[in-house]
Amino acid sequence: MTDKKRWSDEELQLWAYRLEGQSPEEIIAWAVEQYGTDIVFASSFGAEDVVVIDMIAKVAPQTPVFYLDTNKHFPETYETIERVAKHYNRDFIKVLPKLTLEEQAEQFGDELWKTAPNQCCNIRKVEPLTDILSQYSSWITGIRRDQAPTRANAKKIEWDEKFGLMKFNPLAGWTSEDVWAYIKANNVPYNPLHDNHYPSIGCDVCTRQVMPGEDPRAGRWSGHEKTECGLHK
Repeated sequence: MTDKKRWSDEELQLWAYRLEGQSPEEIIAWAVEQYGTDIVFASSFGAEDVVVIDMIAKVAPQTPVFYLDTNKHFPETYETIERVAKHYNRDFIKVLPKLTLEEQAEQFGDELWKTAPNQCCNIRKVEPLTDILSQYSSWITGIRRDQAPTRANAKKIEWDEKFGLMKFNPLAGWTSEDVWAYIKANNVPYNPLHDNHYPSIGCDVCTRQVMPGEDPRAGRWSGHEKTECGLHK
C-alpha cells in the first residue's frame, strides 16, 4: 500500500473500527508497517506533536518528521525545535514558503496576517504543506477530537480528501490531560509557552494567551472568524 489510491470506504471503516481501540504507539507502528518510507509526520512542536515525536522515536525512529517554518514562529518555538532535535538526536525537515516575508509584503501589503489571515495561512502553511505531502502517500498528525468542533469527527485513520493521501491521527481520542500525563511520565521536552497560558501555539503575530475559562483555541487568530489554518478540514 504505497500508492495514493484511495482505500474503499469499507476498508477505511473496518480499519477505523479496529484502530479505535489501539494505543497511539500501536497505530503509529501499524501505519509505518503499511507505508514504510512513504509516510511522514507533520509537527508544530506543540504538546501533542512532541508526544508523537517521542512515540515515533520508540516505535519507528526512521520516520521522517517535518515542520512548516512560516518565519513568524515564537523564539520559544524555534528553541523548542532545537531542544527536541538534540534530545532525540535527529534532524527535522524544514519546509519554507515560496515567498519570503519581504516578498509577501511587496505583493500583498504589510502584515497580511491582519488584513487577510486566510490568505497569509495559505501562502505560509497550506501551499508548503501541499508541496511536501505530494512526496508521500500518507501522513501522521497530532490532532485530537476535543481540540475544536472542526476536529470532533477525526478518525484514527481516514482519507485526506484535501491533500489526496491517507491520514493517521493516533492521538484523536486523547484529552489534554492524557497529553500532559504522557509528557511528564516520559520527560518529553516541550514548548515553555505552554506554561504561560498558550495551550495552542501558532505564529507569534496570530497567537495570544488564553485566560482561564476561555476556549483553548481562543488565542488563535483572535478577533477574526477563523479557527483553523487550513491544514485540517
